[in-house]
Amino acid sequence: MQTRLQAVSPGFESRPGCKPSSWCFTVEERVAFSAWINKVLQADPDCNHLLPIDPQNNDLFHVLMNGIILCKMVNLSVPNTIDERVINKNKLTPFTIQENLNLALNSASAVGCQVVNIGAEDLRDGLPHLVLGLLWQIIKLGLFADINLSDNEALVALLMEGECLEDLMKLSPEDLLIRWVNYHLNNSGEAGIGNFTTDIQDSRAYFHLLKEIAPRGDGEGEQRIDIDLSGLQERDEERRAERMLQQADRLGCRQFVTPTEVVQGNYKLNLAFVANLFNTYPALSQPLDTDLDWSLLEGETREERTFRNWMNSLGVSPYINHLYSDLSDGLVLLQLHERIGTNITWSRANRPPYPKFSAHLKKLENCNYAVELGKARGFSLVGVAGQDFQEGNRTLTLSLVWQLMRRYTFDVLEALGEGHKVSDKVILDWVNNTLASAGKDCSIHSFKDPKLATARPVLELLDAMLPGSVKEDVVVYSAKEDEERLANARYAISLARKIGARVYALPDDIVELKPKMIMTVFACLMGHAMRNTKRLAK
Repeated sequence: MQTRLQAVSPGFESRPGCKPSSWCFTVEERVAFSAWINKVLQADPDCNHLLPIDPQNNDLFHVLMNGIILCKMVNLSVPNTIDERVINKNKLTPFTIQENLNLALNSASAVGCQVVNIGAEDLRDGLPHLVLGLLWQIIKLGLFADINLSDNEALVALLMEGECLEDLMKLSPEDLLIRWVNYHLNNSGEAGIGNFTTDIQDSRAYFHLLKEIAPRGDGEGEQRIDIDLSGLQERDEERRAERMLQQADRLGCRQFVTPTEVVQGNYKLNLAFVANLFNTYPALSQPLDTDLDWSLLEGETREERTFRNWMNSLGVSPYINHLYSDLSDGLVLLQLHERIGTNITWSRANRPPYPKFSAHLKKLENCNYAVELGKARGFSLVGVAGQDFQEGNRTLTLSLVWQLMRRYTFDVLEALGEGHKVSDKVILDWVNNTLASAGKDCSIHSFKDPKLATARPVLELLDAMLPGSVKEDVVVYSAKEDEERLANARYAISLARKIGARVYALPDDIVELKPKMIMTVFACLMGHAMRNTKRLAK
């Protein structure tokens, strides 16, 4: 279905007959995202028939309607999220397009995108504000992938006097980018910036940043690029911005912004422009003479990443970049309680900005309230206090978040089952009954059954739920090698998302027999089956 769009005001467009406040979107974002997709997917043979996208019209919304490019963009931002074998690429029908869009949406949710108010039909209809909102989240994930201390130790060069690694680890990617820009501006003797809106509008900071990060020809085979600063003398701001972008183009980094977006201080697109500069030419050297505790840089575990992505997909605020520090003021914990139906008295909660001399106490009060609510819901919190979460106790924080996630999962199932209580045994019985009803000679006795490591029970269940969905020629049911088992698990997880289940667990969780995460896989499949049953009953 192609939807005609028309302009309603300069820089904005809207569907005819709809309220601008609901449907407006910026032409600048459409142009920027179209150009970025053309650049990053130009060599992908599966996209040859879809690219290039014409950024000057609404081609973007029509091109994304079959789900292929959305799936590709998810994989580009978070590699191996989607098993390519599951994407429908040829002879598409309305049904296979729906599957692709389910796959893209559920995979985006699994990596932390908020998709609560977005459905496959919205993408199929090309609703501009929803398409661009989802696309921005996916693109930003990719741009920010290496802007964290655990994956990029060179960022330690941005430490300020008196700071420790923990201080730097708590900064968001946006804050780190501002710090990175200021690091280079300081080296050039220029004043720093405090934002990507008003402080970059005159292009001066950008000119000097480009000068500092441009290759100097010091490395083997590296070509020197000298940045021309004569554009700084240009009086007209738009012409000065164009001169600056011409220099960025020499670095291969003229993406996301035009002179207009620079001069108008478009936050989102300038943020993307700077992130791309950082990823291409970080120009940072890790200090050799620092006395730092490098053991802090253990990196995020799979469990931590799964929990963080789950919380972000629910739309908690602020966005969770670092699990422990971002939960330490208790506000997100309270939001998660609200998501599981806990009655929150928000007048008891303290919100930022916190008073300078009592910030610690205000955050502690929030954490204590979260513990109080958890105990009222029957959570296992013996000997646990709010201070444990404020101080970032890993074990206790993970325990509470898991209990919140488990309760959320069970609540969804209980709502679909008209209030009938759900437990691990109920889910396990449903799995085995569904397999038996479909004539499958496969069953499991627990969520740590050794046969789960091959992913066969999950694949058999998927085939029982949707006969013919599993391509037998790509599965190795007798898998003994870890590589074969992981391939099976990747296929199973992607297939579950493709048929409409919002699965957060990772393939490694199946191969390594992580019972908590495996339970959530089956719970999500059970929930999907119950929704289908209700839909058919109507």
